[in-house]
Amino acid sequence: MPNQPNRKSEEIRRVNRVIHTRTFVLMLVMSVGVFVLLFTKLYELQILRHEELQTQALDQQTRSTEVTASRGTIYDRGGNILSISATAETVFLSPLELAEELELAQKGEKEIKWTRELLAQKLAEILQISEESIYQKMERTYSQYEVLKLRAEEAVANQVREFLNEYEVRGVYLVTDAKRYYPYGTLASHIVGFVGDENTGLYGLEARYEQELEGQTGLVITARDNAGNDMLYAYEKYYDAENGHDLVLTLDTTVQYYLEKNLEEIVHRYDVANGGVGIVLNVNTGAILGMASYPNYDLNSASTIRDSKLSAAVENGSASLAEMQLKQWRNKALNDTYEPGSTFKILTLAAALEEGVVNENSTFYCSGSTTVMGQSISCSGHHRGQTLIETVGNSCNPAFISYGLGLGTEKFYDYMEAFGLMGGSGVDLDGEATGIFIDESIFTELDLACYSFGQNFNITPIALIAAQAACVNGGYLYEPYVVEQIVGDDGTVLYQHDNTPVRQVISEETSAMVRECLEYVVAEGTGSNAQVTGYRIGGKTGTADKGKTGDVVVSFACVAPVDDPEVMVLIALDTPSRNTGTNPSGGAMAAPAAGAILAEILPYLGIDPTYSADELMGAETTVPYVTDMSVSEAINRLENKGFSYKIVGDGDTVTDQTPAGGVVIPGKSTVILYAGEEKPDTLCSVPALVGKTPAEANIAATNAGLLLRFSGATGATGGTIRVLTQSESVGAQVPAGTVITAQLGDIAVTD
Repeated sequence: MPNQPNRKSEEIRRVNRVIHTRTFVLMLVMSVGVFVLLFTKLYELQILRHEELQTQALDQQTRSTEVTASRGTIYDRGGNILSISATAETVFLSPLELAEELELAQKGEKEIKWTRELLAQKLAEILQISEESIYQKMERTYSQYEVLKLRAEEAVANQVREFLNEYEVRGVYLVTDAKRYYPYGTLASHIVGFVGDENTGLYGLEARYEQELEGQTGLVITARDNAGNDMLYAYEKYYDAENGHDLVLTLDTTVQYYLEKNLEEIVHRYDVANGGVGIVLNVNTGAILGMASYPNYDLNSASTIRDSKLSAAVENGSASLAEMQLKQWRNKALNDTYEPGSTFKILTLAAALEEGVVNENSTFYCSGSTTVMGQSISCSGHHRGQTLIETVGNSCNPAFISYGLGLGTEKFYDYMEAFGLMGGSGVDLDGEATGIFIDESIFTELDLACYSFGQNFNITPIALIAAQAACVNGGYLYEPYVVEQIVGDDGTVLYQHDNTPVRQVISEETSAMVRECLEYVVAEGTGSNAQVTGYRIGGKTGTADKGKTGDVVVSFACVAPVDDPEVMVLIALDTPSRNTGTNPSGGAMAAPAAGAILAEILPYLGIDPTYSADELMGAETTVPYVTDMSVSEAINRLENKGFSYKIVGDGDTVTDQTPAGGVVIPGKSTVILYAGEEKPDTLCSVPALVGKTPAEANIAATNAGLLLRFSGATGATGGTIRVLTQSESVGAQVPAGTVITAQLGDIAVTD
């Protein structure tokens, strides 16, 4: 019996050990479980959601405001501003803060002077946006940044600021921003391009040089208290914005203006269905002085359709707004290709001369057509016996077919590649199209014949004029370009264009012979409408058929001065109307426009005219002051200057004169002297001169009391010479003696 207590104690101890063990295990399991849960939660918060929670904390504790970098300015070659950024202010609201303010007001913890309705109404009125859009943004109470108006003008921003101050609104803010302005509006729109809502370049140079122009955005970070108020002196960090670089272009705003003015005028005059394109190029460097496409658009309102034909297509439902916007934004000089027609003969001529296929003594007989591989190819006339220079002046297709066939397919292809046609011009603008050519492996003799006079293949205008420039500048091919320099914010030149030519394609001697032939085209051939008094012009006309529709592309390429080349102009019109009374050809339509452009830009560029003796007699001269002189002395002074005169009255002293002294008028004009009779002060009405012969126009102007200056094809003769344009509109009231400029041209010339 004495062992029984021991056994009982042992049993109790055993039970206790089991309980302790189970308790320990249970506590251990629970501890591990709790630890795992805590670890998992901490891992989620510290690792998985670290950035999210850190961002939330920063949003609650700080406010960050972007400091917009000033986008680089774009200048023309004379320092005129084509594109510039100016200070503006972006208006945004914080729906979260507005909701907090309203909640405090509803609890009676804060008094506010505004309501949601008042806020939406006033901001919509000031910013010219819909109230509904403001309500929608205020509903996003999870957000602290909802833009109401990007880059508002200063006057508009001030109105918003006054409203916010008056009603003590917290939750609507203004931040400094930059807005892009284009001072010249439509000028050079296809080159300069434009930016989008985020101030990022979308088209033209703005897009091509986005990285250089955009700069680096800065940032201001400010601490906030638990009520969301800025703690300006507690913590503030400022990261400077870095302004973008500036572009200095080769473009000249004056040259560009004259190019666009004349291009727009002929597109409308000849009702050109698919618009036109023009380029002015420095032949010795490849610098683009002017480049224009029509229709164009206003860079300050790039989404607005400016051309009536394009807007009509949108209105009648035949095209969408987006389609017409893309069409007006296209730069036809490099985005589109076309058949160059006879303007390509410049290259065929240069290659044939360089390879010895022809020389200045070559002759060719044209019967009106020629046959290649069983296909008859016609000419614009029966030119019969011609010298080399006459085949160019007559734009004789059979002659140029023989020149091309003399080169052979392999050599012809070699020259197309050497002139840079197969791979593009390399111009520093985006979107240059690739020419469309038949592969050399299947290039037939018939293909070569058509290529020789510019048919059955497509190239871009910019690639063509670059190649044509190489034919007249001594044989050197240059890549055309528009950006001369990139300049840093501190004035440091970061990039300077290198004017080294790509290669020499033809010799100086060949180039000189090409220029001689082209001068003959303007002096005696199909390009006579491009004549400019006092300047030696060389050029080549072109008319290319567009399939079997009867539509054509008419063009003209010219160089001046032809004896010492400086600039080249290319004009092309896609599908002019046949119902304008003018033969649809490059010589009749495009050449007069090119001549008008040269007449305006050559003196501006400092290229002085040189007149022949006959031209000098009719050159413009300043009218001498003869008022208060005796009649005999006045007559003597006028005759010495080459003017004729007419005396009104029988006095001995000149009391007045028309035109007044100091006015520049055409030589040989008549000056009216008033001797005792009072000069009439009534205005003269400008008569209609367009369509008249030179003689008819001169009579009409004289009868109206006006003086007439002729430009254009002043040396041309024939019954189809007519006035193409006049400087003053019909019916305009002008003083007696006003000089009206009338451009002459042959309306029946063919290519």
